[in-house]
Amino acid sequence: MKVVVASDHGGYQLAKQIGVLLEDLSIDYTNIGSDCADSVDYPDYGIPAAERVAKGEFDRGILICGTGIGMSIAANKVKDIRCALVHDVYSARVTRVHNDSNMLAMGARVIGEDLAKEIVRTWIGTTFQGGRHADRISKLSDYETKQEA
Repeated sequence: MKVVVASDHGGYQLAKQIGVLLEDLSIDYTNIGSDCADSVDYPDYGIPAAERVAKGEFDRGILICGTGIGMSIAANKVKDIRCALVHDVYSARVTRVHNDSNMLAMGARVIGEDLAKEIVRTWIGTTFQGGRHADRISKLSDYETKQEA
């Protein structure tokens, strides 16, 4: 599995810690996010990360900003992206099982490092259930295609 990680100034510290976790899990990752606390614009990081997942350069993406809200909105503007804003382990599991999320957004100012790591472990380790859930994902994809026309 290949994962892209991106953050703005509000999430860069947590993104570094998530990178350490991914290394510990032997997951190939690339961090394309901010590397300091200087104010930056989250779309400048979230959208390119989402585009790279949508193009298949990465299997999944992890986005981190102050709340996770801005990054999730930015990522979900990209066709074929299903970015879930998650702040608990249950949602991390269900968004993979039911929604086949390919991107995860978290808020560094909302959750702590230990919880964020547990969320990532759960999200990375959970597979999509398919079945009726795949039909629902198809409806989303069909809608995106209609919007392009």
